[in-house]
Amino acid sequence: MSSAIPDKNAHELDTVLVVDFGAQYAQLIARRVREARVYSEIVPSTMPVAEMLAKNPKAIILSGGPSSVYEEGAPQLDRAIFEAGVPVFGMCYGFQLMAVTLGGTVDNTGAREYGRTPLAVSKPGSTLFEGTPAQQSVWMSHGDACSAAPEGFTVTASTDVVPVAAFENDEKKLYGVQYHPEVLHSDHGQQVLEHFLYRGAGIAPTWTTTNVVDEQVALIREQVGTKRAICGLSGGVDSAVAAALVQKAIGSQLTCVYVDHGLMRKGETEQVEKDFVAATGVQLKVVDAQERFLTALAGVSDPEEKRKIIGREFIRVFEQAQAEIIAEAGASGEPVEFLVQGTLYPDVVESGGGTGTANIKSHHNVGGLPEDLEFQLVEPLRQLFKDEVRMVGQELGLPEEIVQRQPFPGPGLGIRIVGEVTKDRLDLLREADAIAREELTAAGLDREIWQCPVVLLADVRSVGVQGDGRTYGHPIVLRPVSSEDAMTADWSRLPYDVLARISTRITNEVPEVNRVVLDCTSKPPGTIEWE
Repeated sequence: MSSAIPDKNAHELDTVLVVDFGAQYAQLIARRVREARVYSEIVPSTMPVAEMLAKNPKAIILSGGPSSVYEEGAPQLDRAIFEAGVPVFGMCYGFQLMAVTLGGTVDNTGAREYGRTPLAVSKPGSTLFEGTPAQQSVWMSHGDACSAAPEGFTVTASTDVVPVAAFENDEKKLYGVQYHPEVLHSDHGQQVLEHFLYRGAGIAPTWTTTNVVDEQVALIREQVGTKRAICGLSGGVDSAVAAALVQKAIGSQLTCVYVDHGLMRKGETEQVEKDFVAATGVQLKVVDAQERFLTALAGVSDPEEKRKIIGREFIRVFEQAQAEIIAEAGASGEPVEFLVQGTLYPDVVESGGGTGTANIKSHHNVGGLPEDLEFQLVEPLRQLFKDEVRMVGQELGLPEEIVQRQPFPGPGLGIRIVGEVTKDRLDLLREADAIAREELTAAGLDREIWQCPVVLLADVRSVGVQGDGRTYGHPIVLRPVSSEDAMTADWSRLPYDVLARISTRITNEVPEVNRVVLDCTSKPPGTIEWE
């Protein structure tokens, strides 16, 4: 199923509100609703119910959370939300809160369920469980347990520990489950969620990519009018898709700036300069600042200092390019008043959901644009998750190499060299990285992993044997990880034959490298990047 950008303001859509009670899965719930082709937004549990209802939601989902409903200071919810006639679906903590608020019983028995748990469905034909097995595996994470449903509710599922693991009230359109249907470990979780949306709430799955580009183009044209806009291209998918949308809307009124800091992977700068321009027709200003960045980084090994230097130099180069564009535009009488950013919905949620245009958010690629840049923001992706952005990129006809590009840090290879950044070391790492990417692509593993950072331990040397002599070369680290949002990650179990080909090629083809090692640390405790 596909998702899309809405063609109107969020309050005009068939919107599902996800009320966040501090759940680690709140964003995942919102994504699963979007996968069902229904638009969703996350709101904090502290938002007054009147404000929630003012958004005219077609349904409300109550997330899980770490608290017990009996804890002092635990999040609460006004009973009015259940009496407003809006369909409500409670999950885990949200389920227990619904039960207690409406007169049911939740016991702090000390009996806990964590992880995969067998669920017995007692009403297989119910609104939530129609067409699902009577016995199914679900993902539990709770201490308290519901022992009695509120009056008017039918108990539709239980476990060995929890007598009321799901209940439903079709008359009032109120539903709840003790487990987490949003996680993949709940075998029929997405089906149960869709049953709530389609059957319980009566929402049609109409939020699709059909006409999405035309819809956003109209909104951008309305916002920008005849004025000019600039966009900083990083080479990543977010800025590329945002720029492509805006360019389609206002054409030559947009100028993109690409700062070539010399820290990109092999072939990526050429992709931006040639493939992206060819696919979009965008007006691109390329600034070759490689020597400037290398000079600034000379002698620096501390990772935080490297990040600051790269961020600072990017700002200075971007400001210079921006001033040149404004000067050129001034001669034609077309003021540059807008800055395009690839802000995504997780950025909005994690920054508190602000919608103002006075401040520019920290640049997700380079460590911060100046807060006093006086532009209005154009953020055509701010209601989308990463997977939805990729879909829009495909709709726009962007090259597959850009649309499906794995996440890459703005400081680039500068923070994948443990030690001082030099041209020779960058060239060495570029070759090793290119080999790893080639072999992962050849094995069809590009979509199986989140990303695979390749790290050069420039300040470390190890003894090796190549030909008939001893070597004293650098180790290369492979860091393949699997993740949905980069908040947590697990190391990817790549096939041994693929790892062997990568290792053999790197040690044979890349001078000064005589050892390849695999990083098999999850996040936490390790981070995805080494620096």
